[in-house]
Amino acid sequence: MLLPYFQENTIEAGLDEVGRGCLAGPVVAAAVILPSDFDIPLLNDSKKLSESKRNALVNEIKSQALAWHVSEVSHTKIDEINILNASFLAMHQALNELSITPELLLVDGNRFTKYKNIPHQCIVKGDGKYASIAAASILAKVYRDELMAQLHQQYPYYGWNKNVGYPTKLHREGIKKHGPSEWHRMSFTLLPIQTELFN
Repeated sequence: MLLPYFQENTIEAGLDEVGRGCLAGPVVAAAVILPSDFDIPLLNDSKKLSESKRNALVNEIKSQALAWHVSEVSHTKIDEINILNASFLAMHQALNELSITPELLLVDGNRFTKYKNIPHQCIVKGDGKYASIAAASILAKVYRDELMAQLHQQYPYYGWNKNVGYPTKLHREGIKKHGPSEWHRMSFTLLPIQTELFN
């Protein structure tokens, strides 16, 4: 059972990101402010839900949320400032676009850079504990999965319609055979480093 809030009578924004461990594509973050009386029974950590359930929940979240926004930071920016800073930047960008200013930020994970003067609470595995973070995780994941499925049409040999950019065997075989695409993160280890041993 997800908790409806961290602090009672407080405007809380849940924050989560997806795509940090991917070899290609942007990192995507979402910020969601839910009302205290929201009613979304199936709401859960996006990783624990099927694709069809996540897709069904997106409209429910958007219709019931007081405010929400999804933001992405490109693979080139990731290469420039590193993936951790890019994740924070994506979250900050999502917060910038909220129509309501939150009084407290609930951040999935254990690290965050301060946003304006708004206090924040880092919560490890928060997407499985707090409703607003779970909602953010669903919006971010569905957005990014759809984006990678679209890019798959242009680059079908990496299997992005299935792995959404994560380093699966098929993805790495595609890189080995066809080389990296314009969407790959060149600061990442795209292929495992192979060491030859000589006797």
